[in-house]
Amino acid sequence: MTQINQQFLLELLNTPSPSSMEMEIQKKWINYVKDFADEIRTDNAGNAIGVLNANAPFKILLAGHCDEIALVINRIDENGYLHFDKMGGINPKAAVGMRVTVLGYNDSVTGVIGVNAQHHGGLKNDFDLSDLFIDCGYKSKEEAVKHVQIGDLCVYKTEPEILMDRYIAGRGLDNRTGAFIVAEVLRQLSEKDINVGVYAASTVNEETNMGGAYFAAAGIEPTMAIACDVTFATDYPGVNQNKHGDITLEGGPVFAKGAPINIKINQLLEKAAKKLNMDVQYELTPRMTGTDADKMRLTGKGVPVSLVSLPLRYMHSPVETASIQDIEQEIELIVTMIADMTGEESLNPLDN
Repeated sequence: MTQINQQFLLELLNTPSPSSMEMEIQKKWINYVKDFADEIRTDNAGNAIGVLNANAPFKILLAGHCDEIALVINRIDENGYLHFDKMGGINPKAAVGMRVTVLGYNDSVTGVIGVNAQHHGGLKNDFDLSDLFIDCGYKSKEEAVKHVQIGDLCVYKTEPEILMDRYIAGRGLDNRTGAFIVAEVLRQLSEKDINVGVYAASTVNEETNMGGAYFAAAGIEPTMAIACDVTFATDYPGVNQNKHGDITLEGGPVFAKGAPINIKINQLLEKAAKKLNMDVQYELTPRMTGTDADKMRLTGKGVPVSLVSLPLRYMHSPVETASIQDIEQEIELIVTMIADMTGEESLNPLDN
């Protein structure tokens, strides 16, 4: 990964992008992609889409969602404390004692998620988000509402870290890494003579309703689509691999297998991996994938889909951790697959 590429990834990770409030990160994504895309498209959902070879009849949609999980203010009490609910899959235990950035309607302010001291009994074992609160230093509700209102969003106040020049850790790698990957695939394909149209989409709202993916696929009507997301790594202490499978960092991109996945697309991915002598991993998605692939699949007349995932430790925590090597390999894999396509491929599983 070049210094410029890494700087772009870190810029994405440093930009608050809670689901429903992705505008700032999308502007940064567009500013990067516009230098090599043939055109940039946006839609009323807030998706940003970079396009190559738009006149090609065979169209490939690559979707990496840019939104992250967040907190949403649902009450301001008389003493100025902010109470909150979740916007996406927040883990209450991971929130305890964290610093947050409250994206207020007037300005952004720093707060801390308070916790009852252990000396005073601590938290009960079965606590949830309603037992937590944010302390921004306000003395009263009157003071607080000058800065914050109901419905304002908050993200953990953390910065991404590079670990041993090998891993990257921080909040919201799920799935700003995917938005980065589809942008980089587009950049590398822009330097090649390709036979298919490529639509790299930084999608919105995946963590809450996957509506961005639906808008993108319904608008583009792709021949096929690939969701570029993250999946659960199981290579750290405390994980039951017999139950959750064996997925490791630096083990290569993860392909999904299950009813939603088009077998022919997986075969194209496997062919590219074999050409690159690249290790890959597999996960099972028997009924649904839980990603943008599910919504893209059910647009229009139906879209054949696949899912390529980045192994991720500590999902939905402030310290999600992924491998830089895995990111680079996923980009290389998808670039190779698309560059080798003729545009005449059949995605019908019944065709030989």
